[in-house]
Amino acid sequence: MRAFIFPGQGSQKVGMGADLADASAAAREAFQEVDDALNQKLSTMMREGPDSELTLTSNAQPAIMANAIATLRVLETDFGVKLKDVGSCVAGHSLGEYTALCAVNAYSLADTARLLRLRGIAMQDAVPIGVGAMAALLGSDIETAQKVADEAANGQVCEIANDNDPSQVVLSGHAEAIERVLNMAKDHGVKRAVRIQVSAPFHCSLMKPAAQRMGIALKDNGPSAMDLPLYANVTAAKVSDSAEERDLLVDQITGRVRWRESVLAMRADGIEHFVELGGKVLGPMVSRTDKEAKVASCITMEDLEALAKEL
Repeated sequence: MRAFIFPGQGSQKVGMGADLADASAAAREAFQEVDDALNQKLSTMMREGPDSELTLTSNAQPAIMANAIATLRVLETDFGVKLKDVGSCVAGHSLGEYTALCAVNAYSLADTARLLRLRGIAMQDAVPIGVGAMAALLGSDIETAQKVADEAANGQVCEIANDNDPSQVVLSGHAEAIERVLNMAKDHGVKRAVRIQVSAPFHCSLMKPAAQRMGIALKDNGPSAMDLPLYANVTAAKVSDSAEERDLLVDQITGRVRWRESVLAMRADGIEHFVELGGKVLGPMVSRTDKEAKVASCITMEDLEALAKEL
């Protein structure tokens, strides 16, 4: 059994998708669809930068999705491999959950791009720049991370945002609380604490205004039927009902990304092979979570050709 997985914010970089677009009409058409939907030359920004613009949440989120869906389109069009024929389920990390829904035809590419643009703007607007921050705890399990968060909060928000794998947990909250995290983490046995260069404190209760905005948007534009089931971030459980998934997308804005638990749940349900499309970030997390899992991460034509031969 096989899961297709899709990366989240932080996987963007200038030049992403350029080689794929040069090699495949299917990729170029996907990028053009997103440009048209957003009335913006996002594909040019992805190819040429500047990095400061691409990193903006409102640009990074649709760009990462566009790159992953272009990769999927190449797999399906150029190599004749249909996701619904070779996959058992999908999952995505944070914004990657929207990509996953697009991949299983619950959203059109244009609608996914517009929703992620709105999501990025809503998340950026929820907290003034400088008020919030995020930090990654490297060499920390979830129990240790919770202790650090509780101690650092000191009356402010400091919560677990991402449970990525057994050795990487991300905290999110008020900037002062995250600063305390950086200062005290080693005292709790954490190997290293690193401030993440983001413009807002994602996946914590400070994002409630963004959740409210997305709730309104998704009320009239929820996902349609899915070709394959999806493992949701906030529950780490399989979802097939579109109405339930719509509510989970709203909860996801303030909720924890339970990626490690999602991987374990997929493994428990019989998934043996994880295929990451459009990045090489989630694959290593899967491997650190379960060393027995088979993992492939695809971003180039060569990656996709090798995958297609295997499938």
